[in-house]
Amino acid sequence: MTPAKNKTVLITGAGGQVGLSFLDLQHLFPQINFLFTERSILNITDVKSIELFFKHNEIDFCVNCAAYTAVDKAEQDKLIAEEVNSTAPGYLAKACKAHNAALIHISTDYVFNGKADIPYKPDDKTDPINFYGYTKLQGEKNILLEYDQSVIIRTAWVYSNYGHNFLKTMKRLMHEKETMGIVNDQYGSPTYAGDIAAAIMQIINTDKFVPGIYHYTNAGITTWFGFAKEIAKLLGTKCVVNPISTIDFPTPA
Repeated sequence: MTPAKNKTVLITGAGGQVGLSFLDLQHLFPQINFLFTERSILNITDVKSIELFFKHNEIDFCVNCAAYTAVDKAEQDKLIAEEVNSTAPGYLAKACKAHNAALIHISTDYVFNGKADIPYKPDDKTDPINFYGYTKLQGEKNILLEYDQSVIIRTAWVYSNYGHNFLKTMKRLMHEKETMGIVNDQYGSPTYAGDIAAAIMQIINTDKFVPGIYHYTNAGITTWFGFAKEIAKLLGTKCVVNPISTIDFPTPA
């Protein structure tokens, strides 16, 4: 009897929040061969680089954690944002189909306009209101065009000890400032990057891979102000956090 082949899982964007979370939990899955890649190892905006990588590695799952996530900067860096968020996912999908690998792609709530007063469902109408959201939606479309047997996971308000995120920004500012104004009229579900990685590992370890678009966040609803207040409470900071409206905090996106 031939022993079962260990699964090989490619993680792109391994230096980001979710990518590094996979690195944290890899010891829990000794039967999995993880391939952690960043741009220096695998340039996902280069179709030839992708094809060579897949040719030399027998990949069972590709988890695309790579993204251009600087929402405001994307309004200026449109070419780079589009290459990483829109074009590259299509390249990966094409390679996965050609090499019989399953693709799991991380997307975002920014594909919607944010005007709903109830949680979005995967089949709700998309309507991005900034360029970042537009590029992420195009990435989804390019994936489904190339390989509709893929899993797309939309998440939101991701935080961790890694990279740039709201939690880390608040921790820094609360040590620097005596008072801060935080937006209190945008609602969402703060989501721990480690939980996203763990949920994806459940998909990889199951015998049933069900393609489609899914929404995944942690439980609970709050505002950025509510999130900041909880961070301040846990830090025991003397910084006073005040609620403001979105109109009082204009940003490019």
